[in-house]
Amino acid sequence: MERQCQCGGTHDERELGVQYNLYEKIDLENVECLNELVEGSGAKVFKAWEDRLDHTKFVESDVDEELLFNIPFTGDVKLKGIIIVGGPDGSHPSEVKLFKNREGMTFDQSTGEADQQFELCIDEYGVHEYPLKVAKLSSVHHLTLHFTGNRGAERTRIDYIGLKGEWAPGHRHGVTICTYEALPQHSDHPGTDNLFDDFTRPVS
Repeated sequence: MERQCQCGGTHDERELGVQYNLYEKIDLENVECLNELVEGSGAKVFKAWEDRLDHTKFVESDVDEELLFNIPFTGDVKLKGIIIVGGPDGSHPSEVKLFKNREGMTFDQSTGEADQQFELCIDEYGVHEYPLKVAKLSSVHHLTLHFTGNRGAERTRIDYIGLKGEWAPGHRHGVTICTYEALPQHSDHPGTDNLFDDFTRPVS
């Protein structure tokens, strides 16, 4: 089915539905949403394509109109697109900034230059795709989304965030350093002098 979008274009729902499945590669238990009115509600906006218009699960901002998501992935992602469904009555977000691999970001830290930034249109059907700069948003293991304003409401509301891209297993393993002894040392084994004498005595 094709949908007419407020941007003036027409979008194919079936094609988009196949592509927007990266929610399965998000570490949902560790998603952090700053300034959410209800604790834990931010993670609920990452859902299956067919549930994107389920308006019973959403996140609202608390003390002002800003929301900031820290989103860890279960591997490395090459991001290619994003779809955002906002709330009614002026609560739809108006702008978003994207930051790559800056874990634990706060509002104070989001004032610097973003990897990408763009204005948002009102999208009732969840079909308006914002293309991303693939060259900048490759090898992403953590994504920060900072929504900086809305259409005039006291609170910002988001019902769905969809992500499109390619996923690969991560390879960020620590280095293990092992120390081996060429010969046993006397100081490491007190009370075993005779044993070491036998071990180190030259063979005649």
